[in-house]
Amino acid sequence: MKLNLKNPIVFFDLETTGTNIVSDRIVEISYHKVSPNGREETKTIRINPEMPIPKGASDIHGITDEDVAHCPTFKAVAKEIVRDIEGCDLAGYNSNRFDIPLLAEELLRADVDIDLMKRKFVDVQVIFHKMEARTLAAAYKFYCEKELVGAHGAEADTLATYEVLKAQLDRYPELKNDVEYLSKFTSQTNNVDFAGRLVYNDKGEEVINFGKYKGQKVTDVLKNDIGYYGWMMNSDFPLHTKKVLTNIKLRDFNK
Repeated sequence: MKLNLKNPIVFFDLETTGTNIVSDRIVEISYHKVSPNGREETKTIRINPEMPIPKGASDIHGITDEDVAHCPTFKAVAKEIVRDIEGCDLAGYNSNRFDIPLLAEELLRADVDIDLMKRKFVDVQVIFHKMEARTLAAAYKFYCEKELVGAHGAEADTLATYEVLKAQLDRYPELKNDVEYLSKFTSQTNNVDFAGRLVYNDKGEEVINFGKYKGQKVTDVLKNDIGYYGWMMNSDFPLHTKKVLTNIKLRDFNK
């Protein structure tokens, strides 16, 4: 089934040095852009993470330190990536919990200010898990009746994810062919930040989602515990979490 698009949508996948959003880095990004007029284009960029790639990670995606030694850093390609995804919705496989938060961290480290939270996100894994509950390779075989050759390569996984979503729309008539609907369907959180350290309560207010202040309004915590903001800013929290916290603090200050 052809996707019914109002905006371009970018399917993307990251290969990384590991799974820690704060400390790990991207070694490869691949994205497949689908436009409302039917035009499709794919780009893959290999990246020097400026840190050693652990053997465990290399064993999964096959990318070694030698492979990226002469590749550009993320900072060198960040603006190119932002230009390519400008005005686009985003889709991936397990992207809401990993790829999007990590991409946001890398962009912040590269001093590229882009508000990804304004985009619609479609996580194909969530559709699969709600409907069938298996892996990407199994999803590809189940929906597309093909073997996933090159699994854990960013480009292979990206294109497979795109094909799986189209096949899911064909298989499940109850799924609407609409990115806004799919974004809501695959959203499993009420996060304020990508990492879920801050969430919205049932009144739409930002609250702390961890530690001793869990469940308390961010504005109340910042008002009653003067040192809490400084503690978070100096601790090992994601850059996006710190940015959101700062925005809340400045918003209340300006009031």
